[in-house]
Amino acid sequence: MNSLLQTLYHIPYFRKAVYRMPTTESDFASGGSIPLALQTLFYKLQYSLDRVGTKELTKSFGWNTHQSFMQHDVQELNRVLCEKLQDKMKGTAVEGTIQHLFEGHHMNYVECINVDYKSTRKESFYDLQLDIKGCQDVYASFDKYVEVEHLEGDNKYQADQQHGLQDAKKGVLFIDFPPVLQLQLKQYEYDCTRDMMVKINDHYEFPLQLDLDREDGKYLSPDADKSVRNLYTLHGVLVHSGGGHGGHYYAFIRPTLSDQWFKFNDARVTKEDAKWALQEQYGGEERFSNAYMLVYIRESDKDEIICDVGEKDITEHLRIKLKKEQEEKEHKEKEEAEAHLYTTIKVARDEDLFKQIGRDIYFDLVDHDKVCSFRIQKQMPFNLFKDEVAKEFGVPVQFQRFWIWAKRVNLTYRPDRPLTVQEETQSVGQLIEILKSKKSHNEELKLLLEIGLGQELHPIPVPDRTKEDILLFFKLYDVEKEEIRYMGRLFVKGNGKPLEILKKINEMAGFSPDEEIELYEEIRIEPTVMCDLIDQKLTFRRNQLEDGDIICFQKPALADSMTPYNYPDVSSFLNYVLNRQVVHFRSLEKPMEDDFFLELSKVSTYDDVTERVARHLGLDDPTKIRLTAHNCFSHKPKPQAIKYQGIDHLSEMLIEHNRTSDILYFEVLDIPLPELQDFKTLNVAFSHLTKIDTVVHSIRLRKQSTVGDLINVLKTKVVLSHPDAELRLLKLFYHT
Repeated sequence: MNSLLQTLYHIPYFRKAVYRMPTTESDFASGGSIPLALQTLFYKLQYSLDRVGTKELTKSFGWNTHQSFMQHDVQELNRVLCEKLQDKMKGTAVEGTIQHLFEGHHMNYVECINVDYKSTRKESFYDLQLDIKGCQDVYASFDKYVEVEHLEGDNKYQADQQHGLQDAKKGVLFIDFPPVLQLQLKQYEYDCTRDMMVKINDHYEFPLQLDLDREDGKYLSPDADKSVRNLYTLHGVLVHSGGGHGGHYYAFIRPTLSDQWFKFNDARVTKEDAKWALQEQYGGEERFSNAYMLVYIRESDKDEIICDVGEKDITEHLRIKLKKEQEEKEHKEKEEAEAHLYTTIKVARDEDLFKQIGRDIYFDLVDHDKVCSFRIQKQMPFNLFKDEVAKEFGVPVQFQRFWIWAKRVNLTYRPDRPLTVQEETQSVGQLIEILKSKKSHNEELKLLLEIGLGQELHPIPVPDRTKEDILLFFKLYDVEKEEIRYMGRLFVKGNGKPLEILKKINEMAGFSPDEEIELYEEIRIEPTVMCDLIDQKLTFRRNQLEDGDIICFQKPALADSMTPYNYPDVSSFLNYVLNRQVVHFRSLEKPMEDDFFLELSKVSTYDDVTERVARHLGLDDPTKIRLTAHNCFSHKPKPQAIKYQGIDHLSEMLIEHNRTSDILYFEVLDIPLPELQDFKTLNVAFSHLTKIDTVVHSIRLRKQSTVGDLINVLKTKVVLSHPDAELRLLKLFYHT
């Protein structure tokens, strides 16, 4: 494909016609436009310095990835492409371009020898297939192409009714040749002894100039226009290097028909001399590379064919779109080339915690992918980076204090300590290396910006911090609303007690100063939620609290409340959040349609799930609900229902070979499922000897039943030919 596309691209008349084909901006979105794909390919070949891919073009052909990498027959590919372009050019300014460039005509004739009778048929061609077996050069192949075949003996020609069978001459002569002559050299032949196609490596020459008017126009029909000079100059040589089962394809092309040849070997283009383009591609027993397609341009048409093609020939929307793509690509490449000079600093603020906790996240403090990030040169002094922060957030440099985030042993990610004055004097790159050496940094630099807030939330200088100060973060759990929110942060003294800050915490939440509240430390979520009650009478140090710890607080759940709480404390709520799972339920009778969805827990039992489904369906007895799992590969129900109490939790019902689904199928039974599992349901097809139709009966029997029991039940459901008729039961295997 690459060789053919390079050859077509270097026919400027063809390229200009492709550029002038009407396309629209909407074609970019559809991705199936052959004209647009070829325009894009040619534009990039003409104006880009990078290698150009053919993915969009093959995609427009409707080829998948595997088909794109297959080696296609160049003649077939050329015809498919030209036919599609010819069809797309109809009704446009470039209609007829393919015919004008590549179409020639020849005349098939049969002429009787002994009577005056001749039959002719005119046919068009876009390329010619030439035999090379037994031929020394292109002229010998043309001689063979127009060679006269004698029809005589048992192979006489059936003329009209008047003349009957006659000795005759059969052959082909050319009426006209196209401006661009494409010659396909038949490199392969079938070897009947080996039952395979083999490559012909015979020595075969092709001239730099091809004169098809030679020997007084021996190849031309009497109807040919003798005023047209059929003298051709070689423009391109497509080469195959290798054997009959594969190899490599490349092309030699003279873009302007000058003496300079170029070798186009996929993405590599090199200058070559004429010897390599011609003599070295003649083949022979000692060579494995030889020409399989030749492209000639008629001398009298070369000024028209080898024309100038510039930006003026390209539609404006295509030019703008592709220039923009090229600029974006160059910008991206520049960024990638300079990536080692830059780093990303992610800065979290109180605003991010207020925005995310209880909405996007429930555990820890912030999703760092959703905070403001700065792309900074590594050589920039950190103090200058603080100026960037001041511009972005409107916080004066002197009011900024940055904390480093650190990953703890329990896999949580918390603010660990403030940057030191010495660290802030370093460049960003040096700071990263320092933090790496202290194992406080991992790939990206993540910081928490601490600022003091005065009246009306105006920034003020942050308070001085002593070794006794501990930075704690506070979340409020609302038992009634079943929601959690971020409330803020406080510095506490390590030797102080939680009892001493209850009023401040209540003030944060808008509670009365003496509101009774419980305090929990959010410790971890993996592998299980750990959220321990804090002893308010012990010091913060005795409670093992340190910088970056999270305290969740709540009003106590009232034991005498009329409404029972689903999650009476923050620990049970966080467990619920960790395990909640939305499941889409579908009726087994309509397996492709969602019926309803429920929010459940991954640790729900089979009975828990069926109880919720029954409640949704308005059924009194949840044991009459049977569940079937979803096959993640076929996207259909599994053939067997989930065994009652055979699986412990919902999470196991939804997983299959490390793939998780969110679909379950349900059916409503006529008896409770525990009972049903003592029965076996059989589908029995009843065929009557005197009737064609087969009727299927569904029969439910206890698992201890015998074949005789089955036959007795079946007798009550079918009409027998006479009262004493016997039934024969056959078991079918692998029946669909």
